[in-house]
Amino acid sequence: MKQVPAYLRRAAGTAILGACCLVCAFATPMSVQSAGLLVLDDYSAKDTDGFPTAWKAQRQEANARKQYTVQSEKGMTFLAAKGADQRVYKRIAWDPRAMPIVTWRWRVKHAPAGADPVAAVFVSLDTDLLVIPVATKYVWSQTKDVGTMTEGGLFDASEIVLQKGSGGFGEWVEQRVNAYEDFKRIHRHEPAAQAWGISLLGGPGVEVDFGPIIVTAP
Repeated sequence: MKQVPAYLRRAAGTAILGACCLVCAFATPMSVQSAGLLVLDDYSAKDTDGFPTAWKAQRQEANARKQYTVQSEKGMTFLAAKGADQRVYKRIAWDPRAMPIVTWRWRVKHAPAGADPVAAVFVSLDTDLLVIPVATKYVWSQTKDVGTMTEGGLFDASEIVLQKGSGGFGEWVEQRVNAYEDFKRIHRHEPAAQAWGISLLGGPGVEVDFGPIIVTAP
């Protein structure tokens, strides 16, 4: 049985450790929801070229398949982004009220001076009238202070800075956000009954790894 990463166990809490073990018992990729925990993706499934199964490219899929590849290290699979110029996304539904907490890890290996953002995780809990995903963009920035919030526009997601600068480069950094509360604070209304999905972005010239992403109850 594949071992559950320690940070997933911490994020889920002691009440759902058993559910984590059940999640890892599956050899094939699937969205597993149990006891208030849903694994959005642990990158255990990939296509023959290494692109994560069930993910799509924002624009040019041929390029995205070169820029985003599933890799593994010390028993953990992750998505490595290198020289990306577009997002990749996955449609996956969950109840953002019951499971508002989104947890993941990321590791920046290299980022050119001035490249901003370094990396971003988009959590989309709704769509607008044109059925375009409404997302909160959680970023690692080289220039903006932690906690800085920038409201989005018609084509830009609202942004919250979680990390700043090169401190932590080369190491796995854990993030935990309450996407439901952030959505209400930013957009001033309730999200949809079911979330739209998630997106990932590596900044220009950046090498960054994204670890498994889960959602849990508070």
